[in-house]
Amino acid sequence: MKPLREFDIAFVGLTPGVHSFQYEIGDSFFDNYEGPQDFNDCAATVKLNLDKKNNFFLLKFEIGGKVTVTCDRCGEPFDMQLWDEFDQIVKLVDNPDELNSEDENPDVAYISKTESHLSVANWIYEFILLSIPMQRIHPDNADGSSGCNPKVIEMLERMNQQTKENDNPIWKGLDKFKDN
Repeated sequence: MKPLREFDIAFVGLTPGVHSFQYEIGDSFFDNYEGPQDFNDCAATVKLNLDKKNNFFLLKFEIGGKVTVTCDRCGEPFDMQLWDEFDQIVKLVDNPDELNSEDENPDVAYISKTESHLSVANWIYEFILLSIPMQRIHPDNADGSSGCNPKVIEMLERMNQQTKENDNPIWKGLDKFKDN
């Protein structure tokens, strides 16, 4: 049995128009993919609207939920909210391998007219990863203060102050070019 079979959509029997699908994604989903994951405790919901046309499909993915990531500033884990939308076009063609290698548009994929199923697992994987920002910093508290560990913030401020006090005199002359 194929491990990601639940993400295959049998589109041959679908009538033209919009069809909705929903997937609950947890950590076990990512076990099917190689490479290190820099998050855990994934609890994502993927809503997929598939608009079936004669020779193509319009897919709209809505990603929501949360993942636990490590803060880049203080090193403490926190829950990051996910929310993003992605569009994908899938065209039915005679020679999909040739067109997939030539086309430079990542928003368009090609499958053979003889196919009967559309696998959306790889897109879900990519879109969840794209929903997690590169910079991961605790959100601010309700009072506007940093959500990071206060001890770490205090230590970073002391280190920054020490760096300012120990400025190398070699670079002093370059300060006048700083704002140019």
